[in-house]
Amino acid sequence: MFGKIIRFIFFGNYFVGILAVALTLEATFQLRLPLNSLNYYLLLFLAPTIYYTYAYNKVSTKPSATNPRNQWYFKHKQFINWSQAVLFIICMLLAINLLYRNFQHIMGLPISYWIAILIIITAGGLYYGLLPRSFLKFNLRNTGWLKAFVIGFVWACCANVLPLIMLKIETGVGYHDSVLWTWLFIKNWMFCTVNAIIFDIKDYPTDANKHLRTFVVRYGLRRTIFSILIPLLIIGLVSLGIFASYKGFGLPQVLFNVLPFILTIYVAYSMHRRKNILYYLMVIDGLILFKAICGIIGMQFVH
Repeated sequence: MFGKIIRFIFFGNYFVGILAVALTLEATFQLRLPLNSLNYYLLLFLAPTIYYTYAYNKVSTKPSATNPRNQWYFKHKQFINWSQAVLFIICMLLAINLLYRNFQHIMGLPISYWIAILIIITAGGLYYGLLPRSFLKFNLRNTGWLKAFVIGFVWACCANVLPLIMLKIETGVGYHDSVLWTWLFIKNWMFCTVNAIIFDIKDYPTDANKHLRTFVVRYGLRRTIFSILIPLLIIGLVSLGIFASYKGFGLPQVLFNVLPFILTIYVAYSMHRRKNILYYLMVIDGLILFKAICGIIGMQFVH
């Protein structure tokens, strides 16, 4: 029974929705912004859940004897189709309610906000090739090494850009500490990019057969771990220390922000041994949840 619940949460991509909300809450606390509406957080939970489920369902065209997630999708195909329809309807109702309550503020958004929204939607659509081929055939997943950076970019936008847009829509208030915001955006971008590179290790045989030049296909597993992942994380630690000194962060706040980098270095080092799909979904993606929790706790020591 417990195993079925775990597979439902992780294979059904509900954990992805939790990650989106957690990263947003972390950024909200770190930027010292007021919380957004419950309507927005529900929408934020549902949208990536529907998006990732649709995207994975779209590329899973036949059952696989070696892929447990693929097998789960075929076994529960009817449930997935029904749940997708229900969740999509709820998502639309939430979006309509948000639009109805804030229509004037949405129409009055500055042009820079609309550009940001367009960039996020376009990047998300291109990543899985969800846009109609008659409109644009380019698929960011086929760009190899760029794929991880695109994933990190979309998640950083979700955490650091969307809350500011919603703050402007729901309260009319803008955010003006550009130095702190830029640092947090880049930190989230790089952390999620590293997470995506680690996750690519799972798809190494498939990507190699498709000639998709991800980091691990291009450089091999060991070189990816020791020449790319760990150096990137160490650079992140050093830059965190420099920025913390510049901003005058207290020791507890620094320690809680360092912990996710240390744990990610350990996980990256351990990736030379093959893991099953649930390990990637629970542990690798779980690093993002751990980072969000540490960031929120760290802000409790700021006075």
